[in-house]
Amino acid sequence: MKDKLNSEIIKNDNDVFVMLDNLLEEKDNEWWNKFYSDREKPIPFFKNIPDENLVSYMDKDLLKKGKALDIGCGYGRNSFYLYKNGFQTTGIDFSKTSIEWGKQIQKEDSSNVNFLCQSIFDFKDTQESYDFIYDSGCLHHIKPHRRPEYLKIISKYLKSDGYFAMVCFNLKGGSNISDYDVYKDCSMHGGMGFSEHKLKEVLEPYFQIIEFREMIETTNENIFGKSFLWTVLMKKNKIFCISTQNQLFS
Repeated sequence: MKDKLNSEIIKNDNDVFVMLDNLLEEKDNEWWNKFYSDREKPIPFFKNIPDENLVSYMDKDLLKKGKALDIGCGYGRNSFYLYKNGFQTTGIDFSKTSIEWGKQIQKEDSSNVNFLCQSIFDFKDTQESYDFIYDSGCLHHIKPHRRPEYLKIISKYLKSDGYFAMVCFNLKGGSNISDYDVYKDCSMHGGMGFSEHKLKEVLEPYFQIIEFREMIETTNENIFGKSFLWTVLMKKNKIFCISTQNQLFS
């Protein structure tokens, strides 16, 4: 009891974040390692196919070829698609099992994706170095108190003329809970569902929304598309462009 009294001390904002992290600790990386360990499970996104919205951005020639970052990439199905469409691609995920799966696929098809096993919160690179950043199913697992930090990290690494795109649960796919409920229940309930209003409230302080829509349900076996997901295409807000430039030259 004395050790606990002497160690569990809140001295600053970061201590509050650590306390909340521990309160919601679900051994996330262990859970995802187990999730990806059985590759034969009938999970729709276990097929090596890209997201419907990502394909649509390519078909419309919206994305400038360059460097791409795929956050929470899993085994890299969207990372591989970006690489094959001319991007120098880095895929990050904190599940060792999923990254090992991606590297195995890479050996078989001679792709050259830079896979890294780490959290976005530990990721380091040059500021404003990515032309495209993609999040397919990561945000709805980010704990609410870490969400602003997460979005600031993306804004930090995104070029001023780059695009950020996201796929996340809507209320048909994720748990219909508030941010407050997460802490009342000490659980993310498997992933938060976002209303259109809530998701825009979360994103608009950081990004200008170019396209916001429900993912198109598809029976095309070469594309992943489920209507229980939102898809959002964005550019960085000017205020964040100026802020990042000031950081670069300060």
